[in-house]
Amino acid sequence: MLLSKLFIPITKDLPAEAKIKSHQLMLRTGLIRQASAGIYSWLPLGFKVMKKIEKIVREEQNIIGAQEMLMPTVQSADIWKESGRYDDYGEEMLRISDRQKREMLYGPTNEEQITEIFRTSVKSYKLLPQILYHIQWKFRDELRPRFGVMRCREFYMKDAYSFDLSEDDAVLSYNKMFFAYLKTFERLGLKSIPMKADTGPIGGDLSHEFIILAETGESKIYTDKRIFDIPINNYKNENNSLNQMRNDFSKFYSVTDEKFDPNDFNKKVKKNDQLQTKGIEVGHIFYFGDKYSKPMNCSVDGKDGKKIFVKMGSYGIGVSRLVAAIIEAKFNNDKMKWPKAVSPFDVVIIPAINKNDNSNIEKSSKIYSLLKEKGIDVLLDDVEENISNKFKKHDLLGIPYQIVVGSKSTKDQFEFKEVGKDPQVFEINKIINILKK
Repeated sequence: MLLSKLFIPITKDLPAEAKIKSHQLMLRTGLIRQASAGIYSWLPLGFKVMKKIEKIVREEQNIIGAQEMLMPTVQSADIWKESGRYDDYGEEMLRISDRQKREMLYGPTNEEQITEIFRTSVKSYKLLPQILYHIQWKFRDELRPRFGVMRCREFYMKDAYSFDLSEDDAVLSYNKMFFAYLKTFERLGLKSIPMKADTGPIGGDLSHEFIILAETGESKIYTDKRIFDIPINNYKNENNSLNQMRNDFSKFYSVTDEKFDPNDFNKKVKKNDQLQTKGIEVGHIFYFGDKYSKPMNCSVDGKDGKKIFVKMGSYGIGVSRLVAAIIEAKFNNDKMKWPKAVSPFDVVIIPAINKNDNSNIEKSSKIYSLLKEKGIDVLLDDVEENISNKFKKHDLLGIPYQIVVGSKSTKDQFEFKEVGKDPQVFEINKIINILKK
């Protein structure tokens, strides 16, 4: 892509309404634009990052055997009344009526909808277990939407739902999702900590939030620092390994403020290992048994012919929220570096453009064509602008690799830089090999 053709409305001024660095950067670099309070349009650069995150989330869900589907954004109020949550959910739910005066709602979550689908489709224990998921827009009418896409009203989310015969089977499904979440955040370049948390309006008696450390986080966290040393790659998607993983993480005290007990914390964690800080929730998993299946009569025939209410779990990842969470974790000292897996481009070519000399832009165009032929997603900054301004701009855009075509370039060698590291001069074939890895 040529920068001159890319729809990327960069602003020089810091937006007054943006209070945290992710909101500031997403507005400044044209990733999003506000449509109304808490509702945003995703512009090409931001949308591209979000879709790459979505791809990784989807791949890790598929690895554990979850099956993708798609549920509607607008749901019937009847199934929510059946579960008992229609009145309990509160004013965050956007309630609407269609032209036939039927009560509807814009889904804030999908426990009722998936239970309705499952109970009308599955009648026998032989089809269990099942894990179903979708990636879809949600709406919660926040009283005070703030912090950009971190706490907005409309958001893009992966939510999954497990259906099992017994509590032991359901805990295994829970462990599979626990594993998938750790792997997902690792691939996104984030170090996440699973923390025991309250279940909130979803209900149930087993819940973990996945938190990344950030000064701007809304969650207060209390943890044993040794939990960071648990090697995630030691575990596999196998029953014994998954049980061991949960046991290993459970050994260390790690809770959000809702579950915090200072006496318990001081008793279980040595002073040198205590960490009290803030974090951002990037995922939340719940086990709630038959909380929805029982009132909604979602049962299957067991081996003995008796009806069994299925045991359910719910598992959410805020895909759009993760764009901001990554920025909060990676943006420092006015410089951004996207993790390679989700960067909007693999590399940017930055030529020093001289009005009286086209040689640098010609060299850059040849490199650009060569990289495209090799399947490398490349951005060419062909805008006529002072080179120092270009560098400042790309410090904000955060593309992890740069090829600088300027005074240090020769016929066959060019300055190559990974953001945050010293530049080196390489032949173009070596640069291609590095990028392909």
